[in-house]
Amino acid sequence: MKYYPARILAVTPGSVATQAGLRPGDVLLALNGQPVRDVIDVQIYAAEPELRFNIKRDSQRLNRTAQRRYGQPLGLEFTEELFDDPLHVCRNACDFCFVAQMPPGLRPSLYMKDDDYRLSFLHGNYVTLTNLTEADWARIAEQFLSPLYVSVHATAPDVRVSLLRNPHAGEILAQLTRLVEAGITLHTQAVLTPGRNDGAHLDHTIADLAALYPGVASLTIVPVGLTREHAAGLRPYTDAEAATVLAQALDWQARLRAELGMGFVYPSDEWFIRAGVPTPLLEAYDGLHDALIENGVGMVRRFEDAWPARQVELATVGGPSQVWITGTLFAPLLAKYAAAFTLATGIAATVIPVHNRRFGETVTVAGLLTVEDISAALDEIPTAAIIVTPDVIFRGPEGRSLDERTAEELATAVGRKVYVVREM
Repeated sequence: MKYYPARILAVTPGSVATQAGLRPGDVLLALNGQPVRDVIDVQIYAAEPELRFNIKRDSQRLNRTAQRRYGQPLGLEFTEELFDDPLHVCRNACDFCFVAQMPPGLRPSLYMKDDDYRLSFLHGNYVTLTNLTEADWARIAEQFLSPLYVSVHATAPDVRVSLLRNPHAGEILAQLTRLVEAGITLHTQAVLTPGRNDGAHLDHTIADLAALYPGVASLTIVPVGLTREHAAGLRPYTDAEAATVLAQALDWQARLRAELGMGFVYPSDEWFIRAGVPTPLLEAYDGLHDALIENGVGMVRRFEDAWPARQVELATVGGPSQVWITGTLFAPLLAKYAAAFTLATGIAATVIPVHNRRFGETVTVAGLLTVEDISAALDEIPTAAIIVTPDVIFRGPEGRSLDERTAEELATAVGRKVYVVREM
C-alpha cells in the first residue's frame, strides 16, 4: 500500500511532539512502527505511554522518541487529515444532492462530493455507506470508529434505490445492523422530498431505525434544500406540508420517548419555523444537541438560551444603530429580539433579511449567504450603522465566506464597521 506524506503543519509548545523534537515541515512516516494513513491512525497509535516517531526531514530519515504522560496533548497538526487516498467520493446520483446544485464561483471545497466514513468519524459528516470496501468495514470495527453519521433517507430498499439512484443503496438496513453489532453508535438522517420519502415511507423508516436503538441513537428529519440549480421535478415543502411532517415526527417522538426513554426522532428547526410552532426546550434533544446541531437541530433554542449574554455583548458593541444580518427564514424571530434589544439598550437595531441571489431565494439560511449578496442588501443602510453578522457566514478556512471573502473585506466593501457574533 502506498502512503502519501503526512506533513506536519504545526507543533504545539509543551506537547509530546515538542518533546520528541518534531518540527513543522517534517513528514511522519510511521508511529510506533505503524505507517499512518490519516489522523485517525495518528490518534490511535499515539495512545501509548512510549512513542516512537519515524520521520522524514528534508532528505533524511530520522527516529525520535518521547514519553507521553496521561492527558498530555500529542501536539501535531497536519497539512491534510487524510494521507493515503485523499477522499472517498460519493458514488450516488441523488437528484436532490445539494453539492450538485452549487452555483459557480464559490470556495472550491464546496464542490467535493465526499462520502468518506473517516470524515464522518472525525467531523460528523453524513455518509451513505454505499462505497465501503471490506477493508473499510474491517477498519471501522477494528479501530472502533464511533460514532458515525449516516444518510439513510429511507429504509425501504426500492425507495432508497430510487432516491440515491444506486442499485446497492437498498442494503442499508443490513449495513446499519452490521455496524450496530460491531458496537458502533450511529446518528442517522432522512432528507425528505415531497411525495417521495415522507408520509407512510417516513413511518416505515422511523420504525425500522427505532428497532435498532440504542445502536442507532437518533434520526434527524430535514427538509430538502434546493437552489435555483435544482433538478426538474423537485420542489420545496409548503408551510402547510411542513406542519404535517412536523406533527407526524412529533407524534413518533412522543411514542418513542415512552418506549425508549428518549425522543429518538428530532425534526430540524426549519420544520418548526415553517409551521409557526415554537422550538422545544433544549432538554427535548436528550443531550444530543451538540451532535446534531450541524444538521440544523436545536440552533434556534441555543440562540434563545444564549440571548441574555448575547444582548450584553451587542450592547457593548454600541453605535447609534446596528443592522443585524440574517437569512429570510430566521428574520421574523430575530426581529422580535431586535425590538426588545432597542427598548432595553436604546440602540436602534434593524434586521435585514438578505435574499440569497447566488443560490436562489429558496435558500433561506444565514450560513449560505455570500458577502456579495450581503453587500448588495446594505446599499441603502446609513453609514453610521454597525453591521452585525453571524459567524456562520465566515466559517470557511481563515474566516472566509462561501465566496472567499472575510469580514474585513465586507467592511471595506460597504464602508461600515462589521462585528461578527456567535450563535445568531
